[in-house]
Amino acid sequence: MGIFNISQDLGIDLGTANTLVYVKGKGVIVREPSVVAKNLETGAVEAVGSDARMMIGRTPGNISVVRPMKDGVIADYDTTSIMMSYYMKKAMKKRSLFARKPNVMVCVPSGITMVEERAVIDATKQAGAKEAYPIAEPFAAAIGAGLPVWEPTGSMIVDIGGGTTEIAVISLGGIVTSNSIRIAGDDMDEAIISYIRKNYSLMIGERSAESIKMDIAAAKQGIVGEEMDLRGRDLLTGLPKTITVTSEEISGALDDNIDAIVNAVKATLEKTPPELSADIMDRGIVLSGGGALLKNLDKVISEETKIPVFVTDEPLESVAIGTGKSLDYIDQFRSAPSVSSRALN
Repeated sequence: MGIFNISQDLGIDLGTANTLVYVKGKGVIVREPSVVAKNLETGAVEAVGSDARMMIGRTPGNISVVRPMKDGVIADYDTTSIMMSYYMKKAMKKRSLFARKPNVMVCVPSGITMVEERAVIDATKQAGAKEAYPIAEPFAAAIGAGLPVWEPTGSMIVDIGGGTTEIAVISLGGIVTSNSIRIAGDDMDEAIISYIRKNYSLMIGERSAESIKMDIAAAKQGIVGEEMDLRGRDLLTGLPKTITVTSEEISGALDDNIDAIVNAVKATLEKTPPELSADIMDRGIVLSGGGALLKNLDKVISEETKIPVFVTDEPLESVAIGTGKSLDYIDQFRSAPSVSSRALN
């Protein structure tokens, strides 16, 4: 009687750069960019996700491509709701006609305000959820990384997403101390764009900046001798132009961002109780999120803190996996206070 399947609860990683949907019992089903293309004249949604991302910088005047999430929180409420509804329907496309609305676990930054958290919950319900439960992003990342979050031992997670870097020390199913800074992958892209504009008078787009960051950038100039051609618009002539940049240049452009992340990790360690600090010394620090893929970042953090640092097996999916696995503990989240009051900043 599969037609009477009444439950298909979801876990959603509502990220600044990407949105991932985890279906209970199936894993991560949807992974798409958090981008929406809208027609300014009719108000209609032209494209969502990968299709919309392909339109960035290439649309006519009547179509606007927007990213409704900014720094991990909702910047455009209605567009976020439309985007979430699209992804939820995509994840549940084989759902029974008799299935009820799903309960949804949705991750939010640990430094979020009560108002911002309420906006996420309301947008999730408007998108089609029966009930929505927030979970702190670093807590979800820790679960997804396989850390023993429910045990009386300290685990430290650093989740570097698109809009925020979330750092937390977790023990006994809760966040003991945390730090959330709005410096992450998007800011690295902006730093690269700014460097190229300042030094080469060349305007490049977000996608080009992200591509060069992934291909040749590293933390603290850890890679030497790599080069990459970069195309853009010459700001002096207005004509297309190609330049060649080196890994040393791009890595140097990211120094301020890397320093901010390292300092945030240090500040979190300084607030950590001694017993948990000893656990972290033994177990190490775990990196997750797309920013964890930046070459040599784990080595830089390890050198600065004198603590072993590891990158989780699935850094891009760890938050979504953890959000989905937390559906098994939904009763605890149903009775728990809000994420804002759980996180001790």
